[in-house]
Amino acid sequence: MKGFYGEFGGQFVAETLIPVLDELDKSFELLKCDKDFNDKLNDLLKNYAGRPTPIYYAENMSKKYGCKVYFKREDLLHTGAHKINNSLGQALLAKKMGKKRIIAETGAGQHGVATATVAALLNLKCTVYMGSIDAKRQSMNVKRMKMLGAEVKVVDEGTKTLKDAVSAALREWVSSCNTTHYVLGSALGPYPFPKIVSHFQSVIGKESREYFENLGIMPDYIIACVGGGSNAIGVFKGFLDVESVRLVGVEAGGISDKDGEHAARMSFGKKGIFQGSLSYVLTDKSGQISNVHSVSAGLDYAGVGPEHSFLKEIKRCEYHYARDKEALDGCLELCKLEGILPALESSHAVGYFIKNASKFKDKTILINLSGRGDKDLEIILENMEGTI
Repeated sequence: MKGFYGEFGGQFVAETLIPVLDELDKSFELLKCDKDFNDKLNDLLKNYAGRPTPIYYAENMSKKYGCKVYFKREDLLHTGAHKINNSLGQALLAKKMGKKRIIAETGAGQHGVATATVAALLNLKCTVYMGSIDAKRQSMNVKRMKMLGAEVKVVDEGTKTLKDAVSAALREWVSSCNTTHYVLGSALGPYPFPKIVSHFQSVIGKESREYFENLGIMPDYIIACVGGGSNAIGVFKGFLDVESVRLVGVEAGGISDKDGEHAARMSFGKKGIFQGSLSYVLTDKSGQISNVHSVSAGLDYAGVGPEHSFLKEIKRCEYHYARDKEALDGCLELCKLEGILPALESSHAVGYFIKNASKFKDKTILINLSGRGDKDLEIILENMEGTI
């Protein structure tokens, strides 16, 4: 069935958006095989964004935990996160489709900064929607977006976080889709967005696969954080056909298992329709979308991309969670052992690895560092006062 991963995905949107989504799908399918489009994108990924990103063997961490730990360094990309891969691809797609303006949603601000950056580069008008709580805790990224020429619309309704930013951007897109492309930042939403984002982020997995093939080995585990799921699906894509490689997604376990105090959709969620597609989603006793919590703004989301739900269902990927404290401990450990300050999103993957280090003994592990942690410094210091 078109637009579905098993039973997940689809287009659960207003009827007026169906022709727009169909036009987007048709344009993407044509351009993803177009030589000129790919030459331009690959040139920008290499010479503007900084690809390929290195894979770093973490000698100190490997020695301490008795295994071989590698990090895929998406944090070294221009703008500081993997988000630039997708923003460049979709902005070029928008230009080819004749759109003059792009809009985006953002939680932690990295997707907003990446989209504002490529809008400046490609001479597109840009508006970014951001929940007021996220805008406050990621104020530096708000300033960066404005410096890049983007308009930042702060959403002061609902939970005032990523969920409400996505809803606001979708509402605006309904009324402006003739001139505007919505650069959705994660592998979620109505079809074809999950497919498009997954395609533009698959470069992470391709580079990682090539690296390990050159070493003549395959990793035993690949670990990545999962909010909407774009960095995880990007790196997983390179290894889905290698059954010996275990793929692990790490969600935000927040502060407890109680409703509203975590964002672990795979562990506590149910199948449901949310923001345009069917996937696992967190709901309350009344069936309404639950409030969620994470110390990381990028993981503070009640839904997850439909392809992840499918991969869970067919047992190709396993999904676990790390608490706020475990993520913060993971962040500090990586700082002290390897001199790398990871984003709080990526710190969940690191925290999960450290908590379960005994099961990884003598194994080879690749952890995807989706972004750098400069943006989170105030939150980290506030939460770890007295320990640093």
